[in-house]
Amino acid sequence: MRTFSIFIFLCLFKVNALLAFMDTSAAKKNNLAVFPIIARSIETGWAFGIVNSLTFRPFKHDTSTRTSSLQGIGIYTSNKQLITVLNGTTYFKKEDYVLNYQISYSKFPDKFWGLGKYADHSQMENYSFRQFYFYAHLQRKIIGHFFGGGILEQQRVMDVSYKQGGIFDQQQIVGRNGYRVMGMGASITYDTRNHAFVPNKGSYAQISLTHFNPIIGSDYLYSNLIIDAKKYIRLYKNQVLAMRTYGFFNLGKEIPLRSQASLGGANEMRGYYDGRYKDNNMILAMLEYRLPLYRRFGAAFFCSGGNVGNTLSEVNFDAFKFCYGSGIRFALNRKEKLNIRIDYGFSISRSNGLYIQIGEAF
Repeated sequence: MRTFSIFIFLCLFKVNALLAFMDTSAAKKNNLAVFPIIARSIETGWAFGIVNSLTFRPFKHDTSTRTSSLQGIGIYTSNKQLITVLNGTTYFKKEDYVLNYQISYSKFPDKFWGLGKYADHSQMENYSFRQFYFYAHLQRKIIGHFFGGGILEQQRVMDVSYKQGGIFDQQQIVGRNGYRVMGMGASITYDTRNHAFVPNKGSYAQISLTHFNPIIGSDYLYSNLIIDAKKYIRLYKNQVLAMRTYGFFNLGKEIPLRSQASLGGANEMRGYYDGRYKDNNMILAMLEYRLPLYRRFGAAFFCSGGNVGNTLSEVNFDAFKFCYGSGIRFALNRKEKLNIRIDYGFSISRSNGLYIQIGEAF
């Protein structure tokens, strides 16, 4: 772990002069940072690759519109995983329209403990798959801070390999032989956050419903409902208390494996392996305290709790999951408040994890 930290700080030190120039010219130019990365997490082991981040304003004279972003990553890991992701958010003039999008391809040896909140650690099995994922969400301002949106989502899971006769077959996991899902949906959003990357005040609430249907090319018929609410409170001298509640619910008889609610990962339950617990439904609550330290550096302390369940009534405090941790922040661009975050999380199941990401968890 110590080797990782030293490497990251050396990389950041070398690009510091470039970033200082970017800060002074941010109002006039688009800002692009490209740098090598070496990282380690629960899911990937050691990872090596390239990260880039582009921040820009499509309409340079429209200073009231929040900054748009485009981020990309390509990594290969010591667990023989290949991950490539391109995602971003574009704010159009006067924020009359907002476009969120993600395109990814992964070849991913992974772990599976079975479905349900009681999945035992001893049940763990290795499996692997290839996945292509596409997501686009276009929102239009309705009135004030309210937006209505349309969603298009596609997922293709291929070359699934698992232990024959093991937990995949015993639980008859839907999608274990590969599949494709295609969905269309709608959303309603309320957004008063004052910044795109690191808000220090305001609120965000979104409800989205996406329907997957064979009529439009999906192998399975089901609907996915997501409820996401965030609140940011500015405290003493730019210290921020960030809060989030998140609900993920599937409606249908057959929900494929990679569309199940997945507890864990870098943005929600840091310290749990992403997918350590999977099921139809999930509810989470997150709390994070953020504070500046010195120049480009900041710190954060966080905790999260939640659970999964086959039915909504099963998402309760029985076998409740909880994690906590802390991290440091380094500002790639102080004007646009775009950070690299390095977090270390601990879970009550005695697992832990180190994470490095561009942008805050929420």
